[in-house]
Amino acid sequence: MSPHTTPAPQLLDVAGPDRAHWLELPAHRSSVRIARHAMATHLAEWGLPEGLRDDAALLVSELATNGVCHTPSARLLCGIGLVPDRCLRIEVHDHDYAGRSLSSCEPGPDDEGGRGLLLVEAIADTWGVDRSALTGGNAVWATLSTGR
Repeated sequence: MSPHTTPAPQLLDVAGPDRAHWLELPAHRSSVRIARHAMATHLAEWGLPEGLRDDAALLVSELATNGVCHTPSARLLCGIGLVPDRCLRIEVHDHDYAGRSLSSCEPGPDDEGGRGLLLVEAIADTWGVDRSALTGGNAVWATLSTGR
């Protein structure tokens, strides 16, 4: 499993202040639920379709869970934004300075975890990992077409 990348992924900050939302949270399991609900609320306020909001909320959950469980981060920075080309971009920035890439995982049928990035790959139009200019760690991102 490898990230699907675009030739020049767009950064969230091109969406404009009224079409981007950032949330900084402690890297605790309880923060995943907070991020999911906060981002879903903003997407609803932007008038995006329910199916798109559901997919985006799941992507935020999975990316934030990876940051909580698989990095030494004390805090996570989660962002969503509407960017050109009718696209919703979701980002989670961590503080993993080691430059590790996301590890591939092949969970067994009885494993409770290990399917997060498989879900991201299945749901997102594109996704990838870059170094974060905001935290110095990883910026894991995913995009969804808004159809608008």
